Amino acid sequence: MAGLLSKILPRDQSFFSMFVDLAETVNEAANALVEMLRDFNEPERHAEKIKDLEHKGDTITHGLITKLNQTFITPFDREDIYMLSSRIDDVLDFIDAAAKRLVLYQVRQIRPGVLELAEILQLSAARILDAIRVLDKKDHILDDCIEINRLENEADRISRDLIAQLFTKEKDPVEILKWKEIIEVLETGTDKAEDVANVIEAITLKGA
Repeated sequence: MAGLLSKILPRDQSFFSMFVDLAETVNEAANALVEMLRDFNEPERHAEKIKDLEHKGDTITHGLITKLNQTFITPFDREDIYMLSSRIDDVLDFIDAAAKRLVLYQVRQIRPGVLELAEILQLSAARILDAIRVLDKKDHILDDCIEINRLENEADRISRDLIAQLFTKEKDPVEILKWKEIIEVLETGTDKAEDVANVIEAITLKGA
């Protein structure tokens, strides 16, 4: 009966616009993080902007979950809606975590290679937005997923190199601890972006 009703009753398409709002928020936060690292004169201001975006993302995610609990017929599987909203929000959380640590640890100068790692996270966020914008049409969406996976592999390689250089060249143990954590948070952000791509790919293949 549920399967028959799902074919007869209209699906609520507003989920797609809410997902776009969430992905746009992540993209804006990733851009703000890169801007913060490129011009590291006012890190507190950039971190505050990112924190505001993280709060906005939490609100959108909460709205998605609330709507999910109130909607009978959804555009795709309920568990996938929950998973996708949570995974996108995870990316935003790690962008915020990186910005927060840069301020909390009183970083004064950005180490070589860290900006490059943040730029990969920025590219991943942009690809998430591209994919989410065509989630209802699925046009070329798997290309975005493949690119996000490639970017995660690149981020993994760069983070390994950066941590190796850190232990080789940095003599201050406190600096090693601070930067190792910052690098790992940035790399985990790209891991979370890959998780988003995996959920999108699963949704796409189910609807094929």
